[in-house]
Amino acid sequence: MRAALHDIAKKLLAPGKGILAADESDSTCAKRFDKYGIEKTPEMRRRWRELLFGTEGIERGLSGVILFDETIRQSASDGTPFAKFLKRRGILPGIKVDQKTEPFNKVQNKPLPGSPEEEVTNGLDGLPARLQEYVKLGAEFTKWRAIIRIGNGLPTKECLRENATRLAAFAKKSQAAGLTPIIEPEVLLDGAHTLARSEEVLTETLHVVFEEVQHADVNLSELILKSSMALPGKDSGEIATPAKIAETTLRAFSASVPKKISGIVFLSGGQTPKEATVRLNEIVKTGKEQNAPWRITFSYSRALQDPVLKEWSGRSERMRSAQEIFKRRVEETSAASEGKYSR
Repeated sequence: MRAALHDIAKKLLAPGKGILAADESDSTCAKRFDKYGIEKTPEMRRRWRELLFGTEGIERGLSGVILFDETIRQSASDGTPFAKFLKRRGILPGIKVDQKTEPFNKVQNKPLPGSPEEEVTNGLDGLPARLQEYVKLGAEFTKWRAIIRIGNGLPTKECLRENATRLAAFAKKSQAAGLTPIIEPEVLLDGAHTLARSEEVLTETLHVVFEEVQHADVNLSELILKSSMALPGKDSGEIATPAKIAETTLRAFSASVPKKISGIVFLSGGQTPKEATVRLNEIVKTGKEQNAPWRITFSYSRALQDPVLKEWSGRSERMRSAQEIFKRRVEETSAASEGKYSR
């Protein structure tokens, strides 16, 4: 018998734990492999994921792992499917179900407001059947990402609303299939915007998303939000302290995120491992001081993986040393998820 969706959410948000996002597409994984001269084959991607999933002790800091379609169909060296491999370690397997994005002004083959830079995420067509297959493959939860750009006149209200509608539809279909959904409206770090503008867009994005989520009658207690932090654009030249980032991020959440959702996990997009850890730690500490109503933790990809991938570089003799780095990164980020990280 499958666990109730709110129980899965509770396990994913367990104290001292967070989620590893290992759901990079083939193209994204290829870019990361290219950086270190790693052969871009399904077998090398399988070895990379096994290196991560097989690291000793990570179950103390990881509650779940988000997988890519290829990965949930692969197995460890002993023949155990990765979903089962993770469950044996007490780690819940999840699956990324969104597909490629397309320019917003080309949606439905008719002119729409917005810039060619704006994108909407596809994947709703045929989603119920895919979800049922993922259930059979062992998935316990799902994730859908939407991209929100900040720029001159961006985001437009129309594109924001379209992405929010799709996020809500995904969440509803996921719950209907017996899978706990994670919605990820990512406000990108790219650009020269200020911290104040980032907070403004994050607040507006979350407000619109949860309008659509509630309109779709999604069960909030069975829903997790994966969010970006309020951060100045990477080309802005503005430097914001962890305390200021915590203040603005929590203010955006308080203005837009319902208290009834299961919790919030952060993405690390564009941040260094140290930045992502220190900032998470500050947000959690400040949230506790403010009696924030949500459990706040992490769902990191690059901030956990990059130092590990650099050490491994596709060389089997470096697997153990790479796993030691991964174990340490999980421990550090786990501590930050409780506001107990010390630099």
